[in-house]
Amino acid sequence: MQADLIPLLALLLGIGAFAGILAGLLGVGGGIVLVPAFFYTFSHMGYASDELMRICLATSLATIIATSARSVHSHNRKGAVDWSILKTWAPGIAVGAIIGVLVVAQLRSAALQGIFGVIGMCIGLYMAFSRSEWRIADEMPSAGTRMVLSPTVGFLSVLMGIGGGSFGVPLMTLYGTPIHRAVATAAGFGALIAVPSVIAFLFVPIPAEVRPPLTIGAVNLGAFAVVVCMTMMTAPIGARIAHSLNPKPLKRVFAMFLLLVAGNMLRKSLGL
Repeated sequence: MQADLIPLLALLLGIGAFAGILAGLLGVGGGIVLVPAFFYTFSHMGYASDELMRICLATSLATIIATSARSVHSHNRKGAVDWSILKTWAPGIAVGAIIGVLVVAQLRSAALQGIFGVIGMCIGLYMAFSRSEWRIADEMPSAGTRMVLSPTVGFLSVLMGIGGGSFGVPLMTLYGTPIHRAVATAAGFGALIAVPSVIAFLFVPIPAEVRPPLTIGAVNLGAFAVVVCMTMMTAPIGARIAHSLNPKPLKRVFAMFLLLVAGNMLRKSLGL
């Protein structure tokens, strides 16, 4: 087991760096990479169980608190964050996130893997085939529509263990928000989702025999610390790149990668 720790540590460091860049560059949320990475890492270490996906989702969301704060700070220095959207969407997103934790706490790993796989494939297909000219309206939705959409963003994000950018960026661009402003503002969705959900996950009971070391509630502090060390350094790099080039070709490549990862998670959930 100890002989595996160094390559596993190196893997988490590399994945953390990649996740941080994605959070700043594409606004898709590093959790899309972190959740399957944590799942395969902990499974390899011998901690596969019906509770493992809860730990992966909770730990991913914990890292997003740090990543989101750093990414928002970097984007805000360029004046790209729309604080009015964050303020008006915050209550609904937080409520949806808490509801998400309550649902996750009742589901087994196989069900959560299936949910991750299905939603991940939907996100991948949208990233691969969406068009920048697609629009629902030319401005963000009114209070009535927002009361439905904002909790939905928080809820689905917790089920995926992501910061909300994968839903927030498409949503904002469909409602006429320029892509760079949408990416910058969606970075703020991460904290709105992660802070209340992680606090709740700290009180989700996980049996000691299936819990990796340094786990409190459903949050693994070891993996959190390793990944955050990298995401804190690389999220600003992604934000700088986002303001200097067109990320569209990269999104297509990442969409294909996401479809493969999500498809594999769905396959595992079905026992194939």
